[in-house]
Amino acid sequence: MNIKKFKQIIWEYYRKNGRKLPWRQTHNPYKILVSEIMLQQTQAPRVVPKYVSFLKKFPDTATLAQSPLKNVLLEWQGLGYNRRALYLKQTAEKIENDFNGKFPKDFKTLCSLPGIGPATAGDVMAFAWNIPTVVIETNIRSVFIHFFFNDTEKVSDKEIIPLIQKTLDTENPREWYWALFDYGAYLKETRNPSRQSKHYTKQSPFKGSNREKRSQILQLILKKPYTETELSQNLGYDVSENLSAMQQEGLIRKSKNRFVVE
Repeated sequence: MNIKKFKQIIWEYYRKNGRKLPWRQTHNPYKILVSEIMLQQTQAPRVVPKYVSFLKKFPDTATLAQSPLKNVLLEWQGLGYNRRALYLKQTAEKIENDFNGKFPKDFKTLCSLPGIGPATAGDVMAFAWNIPTVVIETNIRSVFIHFFFNDTEKVSDKEIIPLIQKTLDTENPREWYWALFDYGAYLKETRNPSRQSKHYTKQSPFKGSNREKRSQILQLILKKPYTETELSQNLGYDVSENLSAMQQEGLIRKSKNRFVVE
């Protein structure tokens, strides 16, 4: 695929079909980070109402940092992967305490914050400040595999990254990545080329999974404190391992033999 032709196809699709998403209406790094954390494991249509609602309750890092974790997790309900909410609050606390309430514009520093990996850090750099940074994630993999590795299996990111660098719009990385994301989302609805990636892992079904059990445990504890025995009796299975893991992560804590979220 010719690079010039490739960029032309992506831009033309975006001009005709670009998605109007609320986090594309802001350059505020906090609001962009909220959307990026929510989008890590959840599709955009489900994220939109939660994003709007979350920002009404926690409009900035100062508000989020000062809010009880319980309130944050209650607002997060319905998105799953509750550690993301914990990481977001922890990042807000570090921004307030270590950076005087201002987001660092440095890629490496962003990656050091809780729950922020290279893709999320690159997105914040591009979408908040229009700083060109190489970003690779599922939608972007789909696009480059579709156009440049269509007949190849087990495509490595090492093969894709040079093409991302070569095609990156250094003057307008913000919209270029929006365009790539939107084309990748379109491809997912048809054949999902990301399955040809060496790094592709199929998400296990939620029903009956350990993720479902953790969610059930947390939902109960958010309502009131429970002992381990009470939780096991209510849910019908042994909760000890999950309780231990959730304690270590900082999602819950033990107080007078009962588990609480504070």
